[in-house]
Amino acid sequence: MYKIREIKYSSSSVSIQVYKIENRKRKIIRHIGTAANEQEKFNLLHLANDFIKKISQQFVLFEDEQSNKVINLSQSEFIGVYYGFFYELLHKLFIKIGFDKHKSNLLLDLVVIRLFEPASKLRSIETLEQYFGIKHHRQSYYESAKKWRELKEKTEKIAVSFAKKHYDFTYDLLFYDVTTLYFETFDEDELRKNGFSKDNKSQQPQILIALMVSKEGFPVAYEVFSGNTFEGHTFIPVIKKFIDKNNVKNFTVVADAAMISAENVEQLNDNHINYIVGARLGNITKELFTKIDEMLIRKDGENIRIPTDTGFLICSFSSLRYRKDKYEMEKQIQKAMQIIENPSKLRKTKFTKSNKENNLEINQNLIDKTKKLLGIKGYYTNLKESQASNTLIIEHYHQLYKIEQNFRIAKSDLQTRPIFHFKEEPIKLHILICFMALIASKHIELETGKSIKKFIQECKKITDARILNKITNKEIQLRVKLSPEIIEIIEKLKLLT
Repeated sequence: MYKIREIKYSSSSVSIQVYKIENRKRKIIRHIGTAANEQEKFNLLHLANDFIKKISQQFVLFEDEQSNKVINLSQSEFIGVYYGFFYELLHKLFIKIGFDKHKSNLLLDLVVIRLFEPASKLRSIETLEQYFGIKHHRQSYYESAKKWRELKEKTEKIAVSFAKKHYDFTYDLLFYDVTTLYFETFDEDELRKNGFSKDNKSQQPQILIALMVSKEGFPVAYEVFSGNTFEGHTFIPVIKKFIDKNNVKNFTVVADAAMISAENVEQLNDNHINYIVGARLGNITKELFTKIDEMLIRKDGENIRIPTDTGFLICSFSSLRYRKDKYEMEKQIQKAMQIIENPSKLRKTKFTKSNKENNLEINQNLIDKTKKLLGIKGYYTNLKESQASNTLIIEHYHQLYKIEQNFRIAKSDLQTRPIFHFKEEPIKLHILICFMALIASKHIELETGKSIKKFIQECKKITDARILNKITNKEIQLRVKLSPEIIEIIEKLKLLT
């Protein structure tokens, strides 16, 4: 009788073996593999049980055109456990998206491993063989990588084309935002610069990434800037480049308040680009402030539209926002009073001001103004009410979270940062690979309703045992049965063959 043996190591890994007792001694029949976690252990135990089932009887290992031969597994060599299903599924998806137009298996394989287990490029080449049995040579990477940077615009074209086909993308509404990616170094150069870090890594050089996504949250374009670039200065160049490249006629861009400036608004209007951006009500004129205070009813859902020299200011009220704003204001007032009461720690804060004696005191005027703005959110737009109602403007702006979702996927699941490259060419290549992985991730999420993390977890449950038949010298594959969850995923991605 065949049995399964688990051997635990100090490293917390577990080795799975199949054995039987002969003459009162344990005889190892097959070493199935070593698991580093519970999921891998589960997969190996499944394979061990399957192995025992097969070895306990005669069965057909392969069939060819000439004859059927019955071979015992004891006459075969176990090669290892791989994740062929995930690899095959992703390559089918890449073909559907259009990435096969790049005509580089190595590039696509690096995107696969970026999704499966992010690592350095050279480490990725190793893990491609470890997890999928796919062999690439390091030299191939060095020789090919120089050409891949040229694929940025082609990749964006593929993304736009796919968005048009699968999401009815018409350029009418796009969301824009930027983020920063830091490096594991303190050395700067022309691209890697210290700047305002969204990752709280102010001491480390960074680059700035601008991203554009559709109303569904599907990524269609990106740009790379030096780390000290002011985010507002990226806004117009990226948008104009996208419009010119795609010959766009009707265009509305949605962005947060950081992108707005008098110069940017002027250029948007001059280029007939519609915009919806957040408004910083603390910086508005006294005249606008008075109009908001007098016109806006403090009830949930109430909103007003006020004409300005460059467009319209839309304001809305929310009781939930009111409670949040009130809490923050009271906290800031308390902090201001503590600073005033403790002159030894003299420093300015939001609700303090310097008096004639150069001492700090409470800025009551600012407190009064802030109280009148509690619960109010502002939005700037050049869209007329006949083009988009106040409610629709507000709704569009609140969809900016979709681009934040992309950044979270890129930074956590795809581990876009920290970046370990030091030259501009490999840095931009890294961003290209991550952008391609982001496109695939977002499509999977939109179509299946599952996060990329959950998707990979489900796919990892489907493993392949690869076995070499010593008689025919042919390799066969024993795949774990597809779960109902996986079948549902394949159906939703429309990848059934």
